[in-house]
Amino acid sequence: MALVVMICVSRAEGFRPWPPSDEKLRDPKLYMASMANEGSSSYVKMEYHMGPVLTGGTQAFVIWYGYWELAQKSIIRDFLISISAPAEGPSVQKWWRTVQLYSDQTGSNVSASISLAGEAEDDYSQGKSLSRMSVQEVIKNALIDHNGSLPADPGHGVYLVLAAADVEMQDYCRAVCGFHYFTYPSVTGYALPYVWVGNSGRLCPDVCAYPFAVPAYMGPSAKALKAPNGDVGVDGMISVVAHELAEVSTNPLINAWFAGGDPTAPVEIGDLCEGLYGTGGGGGYTGMVLRDGGGASYNVVGVGGRRFLVQWVWSPILNACTGPDRLDE
Repeated sequence: MALVVMICVSRAEGFRPWPPSDEKLRDPKLYMASMANEGSSSYVKMEYHMGPVLTGGTQAFVIWYGYWELAQKSIIRDFLISISAPAEGPSVQKWWRTVQLYSDQTGSNVSASISLAGEAEDDYSQGKSLSRMSVQEVIKNALIDHNGSLPADPGHGVYLVLAAADVEMQDYCRAVCGFHYFTYPSVTGYALPYVWVGNSGRLCPDVCAYPFAVPAYMGPSAKALKAPNGDVGVDGMISVVAHELAEVSTNPLINAWFAGGDPTAPVEIGDLCEGLYGTGGGGGYTGMVLRDGGGASYNVVGVGGRRFLVQWVWSPILNACTGPDRLDE
């Protein structure tokens, strides 16, 4: 029975960017009651369940699983650094401010900063086909306690396992593109919040790198957007990483912020805004986003002028999805 419960809970924390294959679910009327309130609904009850959130300066530890090019790592590093770095216009830092609105029972808000505190390489120690449990082995092997190089930081740490383009994962490309959970003390010695995201550029860009690639079932009228950093797989990863970081920060142990009363199937602050990147978005339409001189699409800016396209997240103040590029801000 314990095994069944474990599997059900861990599967709840999955995400794929959009869109659903069911054409009825791509009807904009389901999502666009008002351009000022994308995703808003009086039926959504985002509730606090008394668990912790990540406060007081979050430390991000990245585990590069498999082969990564230096340029790809640079894009992801810049995004993580941008969460704490001011920039002109709609910035990653301003996007994160919505996540900061969530607090714990002491009144402490989600950390305003995420520091890139350490990195580790893993040369396919668990092979090229992973499961939820083998991800925990990857994290364990990266810890100093187990002859790795990363410290165990159960109070402020979040561990990002980022898988290369040739790595498969349980339910990947079908039901999820990324997920978050926490490690079991019986495996790592600690309950460590973690995120797993894969580079879908080779295996399923039309599923997990949307809207930089679009599935065939959307028809010839659906056009992919141009990726702002020229890498469909990694640019697609950025929004999934953002989604999961927002959720692991507000619901690290699956007992803090989520809608619905069932912790085995929580609807979190990113889930409510899947597929929304700008004002007017919904039903498979990203919304109004910015374009650079080369025609690439983005909605936030980070360090060094680096551009990204990240989905919006749920605001507990507006009771709607929002982002720094929102036109009525």
